[in-house]
Amino acid sequence: MLKPYIGICDFLSGSQALAMARLLSAESHPLSLRQLMVGVMISRKTLNGIESKWTAVWPPKEQLAGIFVQHHRVFNTLHYADDEGVDVLLNLMRATHFGGPNLNAVQLDMIWPDPDSLFIFGDARPDLKVILQINSRAFAAVNDDPIKLRQRLETYSGALDYVLLDKSMRRGLGLDAVGLLPYLRELHDRLPDLGLTVAGGLGPNTLDLIEPIVKEFPGVSIDAQGQLRSSGNALDPIDWGRAALYLKQAIKLFAGEVSII
Repeated sequence: MLKPYIGICDFLSGSQALAMARLLSAESHPLSLRQLMVGVMISRKTLNGIESKWTAVWPPKEQLAGIFVQHHRVFNTLHYADDEGVDVLLNLMRATHFGGPNLNAVQLDMIWPDPDSLFIFGDARPDLKVILQINSRAFAAVNDDPIKLRQRLETYSGALDYVLLDKSMRRGLGLDAVGLLPYLRELHDRLPDLGLTVAGGLGPNTLDLIEPIVKEFPGVSIDAQGQLRSSGNALDPIDWGRAALYLKQAIKLFAGEVSII
């Protein structure tokens, strides 16, 4: 069973992850299935020691396992970024190895990666959930058409667990709920086993942007990154006061969602 989540990306320590997990447990209904996605970034360049603007911002690969703590409300997710899709299988295997024993999922911040590589990866790592980010360039590759997007996702059938619709690409651009709803409807109706996630400029002051989506799809997952800084710049450290406020507000947004188990 896929559990919905509230995502925070750019954790740098296990203590940060535990603090947010405890906040989720304290503030949410005890029967809620919604998890905290503990998101940590890595890219093909940082994995392979190639200098980039993110080298000084994201944690070294040797520190990843220590960030992913064991907690029953945590969904530990490694966000792997590579716009060029170089040696996808090899690099995914290496990156997830550094995630350690508590890793639950890998998110692919990529533009339509090779499906065969993902099928092989899934066979090798059946313990991990796979999330595919659909960013603005991936949308453009299917002519911003909901049906073509769904058809393209069908080529990954069995290799993906969640799909993330996000046009902000770590820039904190505001989410367009009306624009995303046709895609969500198409995927919900035609690919019902695929978990749905949205992101784009979400933070403590902007959660109202997703209210139309939550009203129609109460089980949707969300993720936040850029707007968890007062600057809105993902190159800056997270303001954990803002992150805590975002998490509390998101919990309230999904307060009506309770497990029936």
